Amino acid sequence: MTEPIISVRNLVVEFPLRRGLFTAVDGVSFDIMPGEILGVVGESGAGKSMTGAAIIGLIEPPGRIARGEIYLKGCRIDNLPPEEMSSLRGKRIGMVFQDPLTSLNPLYTIGQQLIETIRRHLPLNEAQARQRAIELLAEAGIPNPETRIDSYPHQFSGGMRQRVVIALALAAEPELIIADEPTSALDVSVQAQIIKVLKKLCESRGAAVMLVTHDMGVIAETASRMIVMNKGKIVETGSVGDIIKRPKEDYTIRLIKAIPSIKDETRRHEVPVSPKPLVEVKNLTRDFDLSPGFFDRLIKGSKRNVVHAVRDVSFDIRKGSTYGLVGESGSGKSTCARMLVGLIKPTSGNVLLQGEDIARGLSQERRQMVQMIFQDPYASLNPRWRVGDIIAEPMRALKLVSSRSEAEDRVADLLQRVRLDPISMRKYPHEFSGGQRQRIAIARALSSQPEFIVCDEPTSALDVSVQAQVLDLMRDLQDEYGLTYLLISHNLAVVRQMADDVGVMHSGVLVEQGPVDTIFDNPQADYTRMLLNAVPDISKVE
Repeated sequence: MTEPIISVRNLVVEFPLRRGLFTAVDGVSFDIMPGEILGVVGESGAGKSMTGAAIIGLIEPPGRIARGEIYLKGCRIDNLPPEEMSSLRGKRIGMVFQDPLTSLNPLYTIGQQLIETIRRHLPLNEAQARQRAIELLAEAGIPNPETRIDSYPHQFSGGMRQRVVIALALAAEPELIIADEPTSALDVSVQAQIIKVLKKLCESRGAAVMLVTHDMGVIAETASRMIVMNKGKIVETGSVGDIIKRPKEDYTIRLIKAIPSIKDETRRHEVPVSPKPLVEVKNLTRDFDLSPGFFDRLIKGSKRNVVHAVRDVSFDIRKGSTYGLVGESGSGKSTCARMLVGLIKPTSGNVLLQGEDIARGLSQERRQMVQMIFQDPYASLNPRWRVGDIIAEPMRALKLVSSRSEAEDRVADLLQRVRLDPISMRKYPHEFSGGQRQRIAIARALSSQPEFIVCDEPTSALDVSVQAQVLDLMRDLQDEYGLTYLLISHNLAVVRQMADDVGVMHSGVLVEQGPVDTIFDNPQADYTRMLLNAVPDISKVE
């Protein structure tokens, strides 16, 4: 009988707290065979990532493995000394973390980081390691890997950075890869590429993959077997087809019901008829000059390098409607968003808000009409401020309140509207879950009483049940306040569920736009068809 690559037996992970012990993982057991992809699903806080961290020996103190055993190819590894465990990491066990920014060193080029990892674990010289790094980048779907290998992490989009992290994990050809939300920041076409890379890795090298994700569609396309976790325990285990088509536990049934479908044609709301659009985008263009300095070009003969991030984009957003903007990483969606709120100026073209050009600066009345909800609630909230001060800041900056007590009353009201207890205003951001943090970000966006909100991937970091709650909240607030949204998302099912109109961007160009049902049901552009065909769909599971 074939021996499992990894075998976990009765794993218990505990964290001592002031008021006793918190059990993050409670009696978890499973095996992963050679060439197998095991999907691990559950909501935030279910213990998925903590199980992966226990296997690779990266539990932050004071957390510890209290009981249980972990075996790698028959050898127990949970009780190894730190030096021996360190030698396993990267070489025999690879890890893909959820947030690529925390796993890439901003001071080194991508090539330096890849070459260092390769040379540490494989007997290759500098030139061979560089060639291997270029091959890995190409395998992970990075365009022009020969030139991009010398770029720094900040010069890549979020999706591109995640591909680099996957290339790093594959560098030493490990036997087990723990992939913690490897596709959560990726668009559907790149998601499909990464799924293909993981499957190919399993087939060609016999590697095992533990795929931790909240996306059932990715599990359906990738894994053959899955476990469902809730509150540190495994509540259901079996083949992907059995669990998705015939779930037994109430928790699993609720998870599956919360998944938005790309085939969902339910109308979101009636958009009021308006003679003029609230936002008009006209021939918007933005170029970024990434050329070396003048002396480098003079001495080394380097050429100018101008990236055309957005090229001649035009669309209108009707008052009270939601306009969805979709496309791959690097297609120019977020650059458009930043120009629409005035964070960066366009190279040419105009963004008109009720006829006033945003690029030329807005009056205070117009300025309070525009707000933005960012992709990452961790990064967009000041960790040193209490939630009450974070939400009240726009009111104070725009002089919408005259006293502290008035600001506190408004903050309490906003917290209630985003389904949070007003007592939350006394707490700090780190005391909340990801979904709660995103609600705080929404409350802050509402505090200036805006009419137009740009939502840049507002649910990509959230699990499906929390995502459903946040989307319902956004829809309710839109109906209540008559809000207008620009919704940027790589999740086409979310766009179908939320948007009235949609634009498809590719390489900085708007290739297609129109009513969302028309574009999704009868796409005219080849690129749109490719995007729609790449969406993971649980209905295809047998």
